[in-house]
Amino acid sequence: MRVEAVLAELAEGHIRPAYLLAGAEALLRDDALEAIETAVLATGPRDFNLDRLEVGRVVPGRLEEALENLPIMADRRLVVVRETEGRGARLDANWASVLESWLSRIDDTTSSVLVVVSAKVDKRNKWVKSFLEPAAVVECDAPKKARELAGFLAQEATRQGIELESEAAALLADRVGPQLLLLRQEIEKAALLAGPGEPVTRKHVEASVSAVAEESIWDLTDAIGQGKVAEAVSLLSRLLAQGSAPPAILGALASHFRRLVRVGHGESVAGPPFVVRKLEQQARRYPARRLVTCLRAIHRADVELKGASVMRSERALEQLVLGLAS
Repeated sequence: MRVEAVLAELAEGHIRPAYLLAGAEALLRDDALEAIETAVLATGPRDFNLDRLEVGRVVPGRLEEALENLPIMADRRLVVVRETEGRGARLDANWASVLESWLSRIDDTTSSVLVVVSAKVDKRNKWVKSFLEPAAVVECDAPKKARELAGFLAQEATRQGIELESEAAALLADRVGPQLLLLRQEIEKAALLAGPGEPVTRKHVEASVSAVAEESIWDLTDAIGQGKVAEAVSLLSRLLAQGSAPPAILGALASHFRRLVRVGHGESVAGPPFVVRKLEQQARRYPARRLVTCLRAIHRADVELKGASVMRSERALEQLVLGLAS
């Protein structure tokens, strides 16, 4: 089940007894959780009807107790379980036992709503499979296909009450990539530039999107493409010292390598002739399998920047650049 389907159900007043928000995209997990909280806790005091439990900081018995409590001056209560970082912070067999037992007993009279939040789950696990109807597993991974990313942009523009022209959306997707929080922020900025009630055009995106300076990025990608490891790391450090945001740098690298993939497959890309020639030269240095490996490394770095690792953003980017240039 996708997040947009959950939001549509909640808007119609349909609340399920349990949700598993699973996926690496923190923005989607947070959006779904916020909507569920609003729907469940709308009719009663939050302080008495909301339990937030972090795995690794409380014992599984605390979950069992929270689920059995009755709502106070409300129709439902909400129990949120989050996996955290560190040792013992993942759902183990003891937690799974409590989840499976409770999920097997839910029915129309269940007054607690359970939400489990996890950046990564193994769908083969029995406790994950226990989220059957009327419960739901909600997929919270960033869009991987162009059509899915276009869908997110359209939905986000609608959510913000903004008319986003197709060329503007395409440029946003190309410059930022599947970094949903950054896309949300850039749509807001472009809308401010366009003015109240005015459509966001490609020109607004060109003027407002906080991309890394083009020359600096070309210097960085040239160094990576030529295998100049030390120079690439030095250029990255300079970009960070100048205040460039790690998500923006990562977005630029992702966009660049996606272009290399297209060029490597014989597809045409937009841009000045000298830019296209550089892309063609760099694409020849990367075998197809190597490009796929690079894109996977960029995806892992994206997950790390979103909080799935205790590693600092700067260090995660440095490791990425080392891997891309080696």
